[in-house]
This record gives sequence, structure tokens and C-alpha cells, in this order.
Amino acid sequence: MANRFIQKLQGFADLTEEAVAALTAATHRPQDFKPRQDLIREGDRPGPVFVVLEGWAIRYKALPSGSRQIMAFLMPGDACDLNIGMLAEMDHSIQTVSPSKIVKIAGETMNGLMMTHPSVARAMYVAQLVDEGTLRAWIVSLGRRGSAERVAHLLLELYVRGVRIGIAHDDEVELPLSQVVLADALGMTPVHINRVLQELRQSGAIELQRGLLRILDAAKLTRISGFDDNYLHRKLRAYRSSNI
Repeated sequence: MANRFIQKLQGFADLTEEAVAALTAATHRPQDFKPRQDLIREGDRPGPVFVVLEGWAIRYKALPSGSRQIMAFLMPGDACDLNIGMLAEMDHSIQTVSPSKIVKIAGETMNGLMMTHPSVARAMYVAQLVDEGTLRAWIVSLGRRGSAERVAHLLLELYVRGVRIGIAHDDEVELPLSQVVLADALGMTPVHINRVLQELRQSGAIELQRGLLRILDAAKLTRISGFDDNYLHRKLRAYRSSNI
């Protein structure tokens, strides 16, 4: 089975054979996690770098009221908390949302990989910059986009990310996210999310059923959301190739 983590990093830097071998060795023993299982919780002492090989996870912040705000979706190939070991404790939690295979790479091991293989360091830092760009796009959505714009923007983002890592095919991408999870990510109620999804379905822009999202009219969804994928830096591979 393809190693989505290595595939993703190869999109950000030209990894040497030695670097690929080292990454393969570091990720060859994933652990199985059930849905809704915390990998680490707010207040815990930071530990390893988590790498998602299969399944989906979320970053979230729990509020005193019992509600939560999801701040990121982690898809196959994503790694998180590269430099979190520099902090005394976690300021958010990470939890699976579907059955997942996740590798825990000790901070010392990851630092060693990056020092020994500069291409790995470059790829990891670029990946972190893309994550930060994605967070900025989410802030814009929460602050300035209307409900339909917000939902359409997120669906397009997840589809484009799925294309990048090879899990989206023929305008379809697996979307193992309940309406409650989408609501917690978009600052909406599940009832409101349901209504907006129905509107998008009726407009002919999407089809969503049984955990599968199908983009029926990408142009219409783009008009609704004002989506621009520049923050995902999909042109980076072409830029690198032209500057070698």
C-alpha cells in the first residue's frame, strides 16, 4: 500500500533514495486507532510527531460549555506537531474521526531525520507552512464567509487535498465526517449544516451520501464559495521543477 506521508513530502521536495528509505523505516509500524480516540489531549506533555497513514483525525479545542471548535482535519499523509516538543504542554487535542493507522515518531528520531536528510527538513517545513495557510483560510471563512460559502469552501478544500494525496478519483473523495463534525469545524449547528448541504445538493453542485462526496459542478461550487486554492500551494511542484 502506498505511503501517503512519503508521497505528500515528495510533492514538496525532491527526496533522495536514502531519505525515502529512512522515512519508510520510521513509518513502517503504524498503530490502529478506533474512531473518536484521542491521540493526545490538551494539557498533556507534548510527545511524538503523529503521522496519519490511513483514516482521518481532527485538531480541536474543548470549551467550558462542553462544545468544541475543530481547527483542522488531518488526512492520510498529514503529520502534526513538528515543533510542539518545544512547549511545556499541549494547547489543543487531537482525535481520530474514522478507523485510522497512525505512526508515532519520537521527536528525537524526527530531528535526526531532518538533520541527516535536508530534503526531509525542507519538505516538513513546507508542509507546516501549507498547514498554516490552511488555518488562515479557515479564519477567513469563520469571520467573513456566509454559511453556504463556508460549507462549499470546505468541501472544495477537502476534495483538492484528496486529489493531492491520491484518495480522490473521478470527482469523488471519501468524506467520513458526520454533520456534527462539520458543524464543529464551521461554527454552525448540525441543523444549519443539514439545511445548507440540502441546498447544495438541490443546486446540483454536489452529491453526498454514505461518507462519499461527489463534486457534480465544480464551477458552481467555486462561484458559491469564492474558492481559490492558492493557500494549498498546489503549484509548488511545478515551480520547483522549473527552478532545478
